[in-house]
Amino acid sequence: MSSLKYWIWLATRQGASPVRTLRVLEQFGSPERAYFADPGEYGMLADIPDKLRAALADKSLAEAARILGECERLGLRVLTLQDAEYPERLRQIPDPPAVLYLRGRTFAFDEEAAIAVVGAREPTPYGVKMAGKLGLELARQGALLVSGIAQGLDAAAIRGALKGGGPVVSVLGGGVDVVYPRENRFLYEDVAAAGALISEYPPGTGIQAGHFPVRNRIISGLSLAVVVVEAPEKSGALITANTALEQGRDVFAVPGPINAASSRGCNQLIRDGAGLVMEAWDVLGTYQQRFPQKLRPIRAVLPETPGSAEAEPASASAQPVRQPEKAPALPILNMAREGAALTDDQQRILRMLPADRPLLADEAAVATDLPVRRVLSALTMLEIDGYVCRQGAGSFLRTVELKEE
Repeated sequence: MSSLKYWIWLATRQGASPVRTLRVLEQFGSPERAYFADPGEYGMLADIPDKLRAALADKSLAEAARILGECERLGLRVLTLQDAEYPERLRQIPDPPAVLYLRGRTFAFDEEAAIAVVGAREPTPYGVKMAGKLGLELARQGALLVSGIAQGLDAAAIRGALKGGGPVVSVLGGGVDVVYPRENRFLYEDVAAAGALISEYPPGTGIQAGHFPVRNRIISGLSLAVVVVEAPEKSGALITANTALEQGRDVFAVPGPINAASSRGCNQLIRDGAGLVMEAWDVLGTYQQRFPQKLRPIRAVLPETPGSAEAEPASASAQPVRQPEKAPALPILNMAREGAALTDDQQRILRMLPADRPLLADEAAVATDLPVRRVLSALTMLEIDGYVCRQGAGSFLRTVELKEE
C-alpha cells in the first residue's frame, strides 16, 4: 500500500499524460524514485513540458493519501503497471494507464476472451436489437463483454450480456463512483455485481468530454477485438475502431442498410476489410482455438414467435435430432400488413427463401440477382425480426409462412 501513494502521486501530476508518465518511469525506474529525485534531475527528461516538471517538484502526498482513503472507503481495487494482475494486453499498448481503479470483480483479463462492443449513443431500433443480441450471444458462448456504459448501444449490449449470465467490464470516462448518465444508475450496480467498473481516473473525478476519446484506448486495449454495431461516418465508435487497429486488435462491424446514415460507418469498415458480423460466433470462432475451455458455439433454434432471435447453448453430448412426424405450423406473416414495413430487398429475399431447407447467402444472391453485401444486410435484419434463422455457417431458413393477401 505504501508504494501506491507514489503511483497515484505520479499519475495525478498536471500534464502527466500516459505517454509522459511512461517517459518518467523509463527515466527513473519507479514512481518512488521519481518522487525522491532532485528537482534538477527532471531537466534530463526529454519532451516533457515545464508544467509537468513543476508538478513533479511538488512533493505533497496529501492528494494521493486522500484518493487512497476514498478507495478504501468505497472498497475499490487499485492496480498499477507493476502489478502482476495488471492486464498484459493493456500493458502492451503504446500508452497504458499507469493506474487503474476497479470496482467489482477482479478478472484474469489475459485468460478471458474479451470482446469490445461499441456503437452510436443515439442508435436506431435495429442497432439496439443487434447490440442486445450480440451481448446475449457473447455471454452465452463464454466471452467477456467490454464496453462503456453510455446510453444507447453500450447499455443495450450490457443488458444483453447480463441477461445471458455473462460477466461485463465497463470502462468509464470518470471516477468509478460517478454515475453518468444518471439514467444508468441501476445498470452501474448490475455491472459492479456481475463484472467490474474500471477507470484510470480517481474516484470522484467528474465527466469531461475529453475523457471519452482517451478512455476508448482502454476498451480496445483490454480486448481481443472490437465490434462496431452501428455508427455514422463521424462517430466515437469509429475512433475506437481506429485505435484498435493501431493496437493490433481485430475489428468487426455489423452491416446495415446501404442507404442508412446510421450504418454508413460500419459499412465503410466492412468495405475496408473489417470482419462482417451477423452473430457473435462470427467473432468468437476466430479465437476458439486459443480459448477452447471457455468458448462454446451455440446452435440456432427456430424462434417461437416472430421477433425472437435468441439461440440456445448446444449440449456437449448432443445427438442428431430426429425429424418430428409432423412439423409445427409456422407463424404467419402477412406481407400486405407487417411485411409492408420491410425493405424491397428484404421482401424479395423472404419470398425466395425456402422454409424446408437452408439456403446459402451466396445462393440467395444468385437467386435474387442482388449483391452479396445487400443480401447479408437484409438477412441480418430479417433474422433480428425473427423471420429467418441461421442454419450453420452462412445458410438461412425462412421461419414464417407468407400470406400475400
